[in-house]
Amino acid sequence: MTVKVAVIYYSATGAVHALAEAVAAGAASTGAEVRLRRVAELAPDSAIDQNPQWRRHADATASIAQASVDDLAWADAYAFGTPTRFGAPAAQLKQFIDQAGGLWREGGLADKPVTAFTSAFNRHGGNEATILSLGNVFYHWGALIVPPGFTDPVVSAAGGNPYGTSSVTGPTGDGSDAATLEAAAYQGRRLAEITIRLLGNGRATGAGRMAAAGTS
Repeated sequence: MTVKVAVIYYSATGAVHALAEAVAAGAASTGAEVRLRRVAELAPDSAIDQNPQWRRHADATASIAQASVDDLAWADAYAFGTPTRFGAPAAQLKQFIDQAGGLWREGGLADKPVTAFTSAFNRHGGNEATILSLGNVFYHWGALIVPPGFTDPVVSAAGGNPYGTSSVTGPTGDGSDAATLEAAAYQGRRLAEITIRLLGNGRATGAGRMAAAGTS
């Protein structure tokens, strides 16, 4: 069964982008149809230009399609990625999520599997808190959170974050080591595989259930 997975992320200097690509590749390895989408940048050019790495990444990824609410309506499952910002998601990703109110009210986000991944400068720079903060959004949606847990040795090899893959870009890591990218690919594959199982068992989305109730 072919399922549709949207990998939606924000990345300033490239660490989360690398994770997003790995998550997308992992999901695609199951035969899933995958959309890799970056959210819109909110920072002004004057701020981006002050950081050469930020400017290089912005220019290098300009061709990647921007995420829209239509991508949320299209997908059977979601993977969200963001750098940590004081233990919370980046404003750019939060701004995108805040546009989904209409789809949420229609039930279009309910019962869909969702997972999250992140990156911080330091090992304890807010990775777990950021993913847990995104969990609050998913609870409101009525989505089905799919963490990697400790369901495969690759999770422990990448630092042992059961909430979601997290990279370290500071002195203790470069954010793109092979173990972390392997864990991200596993997370994407796990998300797609669980979605396949749910759809194969005839799961109806929240919107589908609401429509059915209206015609009974």
